[in-house]
Amino acid sequence: MFRILSTMLACLVLAALAAPGPTRASGPAARAAAACTPPKYPGSGYFTSVAVRGVSCATGRRVVLAHYRCRTRSGRAGRCRRSVLRYRCSETRRSIATEINGRVNCRRGGRRVTYTYQQNT
Repeated sequence: MFRILSTMLACLVLAALAAPGPTRASGPAARAAAACTPPKYPGSGYFTSVAVRGVSCATGRRVVLAHYRCRTRSGRAGRCRRSVLRYRCSETRRSIATEINGRVNCRRGGRRVTYTYQQNT
């Protein structure tokens, strides 16, 4: 009887050691992908979403605002044709007479910041 119990106990211990437990993410894996709270829109409109991958939400918000400043440098309906904070950004838009709806993807190596906005013209 003792032999059966000790064998069962050994099996349970081995199973517990082999089972994946809760892991603590650290470093780049902790910043794999996240949806972030958008910053306040500086002009007439609003940011509708911000998503980051490989960077923190704070960095994502900085990139969003830097791209906004670059984009509006040549007017409210302007476009940014340079890199911002060493991120290269591409933008797609849908516009009507009264508003611009845009989606911007910014990349820097494996780091990504994606955001959408609506701006009144």
